[in-house]
Amino acid sequence: MMTIHAHPDDESSKGAGSVAMYSDAGVIASLVCCTGGEEGDILNPAMDLPEVKENLAKVRRDELARAAEIIGYKHVHYLGYRDSGMPDTDANENPDCFANAPLEEAVERLVRIIREERPHVIVTYPDDQQGYQHPDHLRVFDISLPAWEAAGDSSKYSESGDPWTPLKLYYTTWSRARIEALHNMFLKLEIESPFNEAWFDRPSQDHRITTKIDVSDFSQRRTDALLAHATQVDPESPFWFGLPSDKSAEAYPWDDYILAFSRVGPIGNETDLFEGLA
Repeated sequence: MMTIHAHPDDESSKGAGSVAMYSDAGVIASLVCCTGGEEGDILNPAMDLPEVKENLAKVRRDELARAAEIIGYKHVHYLGYRDSGMPDTDANENPDCFANAPLEEAVERLVRIIREERPHVIVTYPDDQQGYQHPDHLRVFDISLPAWEAAGDSSKYSESGDPWTPLKLYYTTWSRARIEALHNMFLKLEIESPFNEAWFDRPSQDHRITTKIDVSDFSQRRTDALLAHATQVDPESPFWFGLPSDKSAEAYPWDDYILAFSRVGPIGNETDLFEGLA
C-alpha cells in the first residue's frame, strides 16, 4: 500500500493506525511526502530554538524518519517540492513550492514512485477539502488522480518505469462522527474540549465514507508517531493528547476512508482496505 501526504506529520495525523496495523500484518507500506514542511510553525515551545529554526527542513526530515519507523513504513519518498505555506502568505509565491509546480512534472514524479513501489492500494487526500484548504493538501489531490490513471498506461511517462496498475484509490477523511465522539468523551470525563463551534461548522463528508478500519489496538502507535514530530506537536496539546490513548480509542476506534475508485468492482461498506483483492 502507498499513502500520499503533503508534509511531514500528516502521515501521523491521518491514517497512522491503519498503516501500523497493515504493516504489522506483513503489508509493505510506502509513504510519499510531497514537501519538506519548510513553512511549518514551531508549535512546541521546547523546540522553539534558533538552531532548530535555522535547520527546520533537516529537523523535519529527521522527525519524519522517526515517525515512519514507528508507524511501520518500509519506504519513504520525497516528491521534492518546497512547502507552499498557508493560503495568502508570501511562501505561496516561491517558484519552488509544490503549489506552483507544473502539474505534468509533479504527476510524472508520482507515477515513477507508484511504478517503483507497485502498490495495490493507494490512499490520498479527498476531492472536497472545504474544511482545510491548504495549497499543498489541494495539490496532493490534483496530482493523485492523474497519477492513478497514468501509472498503468504504457503510453504515459514511458521513461518513468514499467507500467503498474493499482487496484483501489481511497481518500482519507476526519469524520464529523469522530469529532463528535471525541468531544463527547472530553465532556464525559469533565475535561475541557478542544473542539469549538468552528469544528462543527465544517462541511461533513460522513455520507461519503465507505470504509471504517478498527485501529483501536494501534492508538498508542499513532500517539508515538505524532510525538516524533517534536517541532509540530506540543506534547501538552489538548487537541492531540487531552484524552489518554485508550479513551480516545474507546470514543472512536476507527480510521475513516472514502473509496474513490476501484478496479475490482464496488464493495459496499468495508472494514478492510484490501477487501476484494485476492
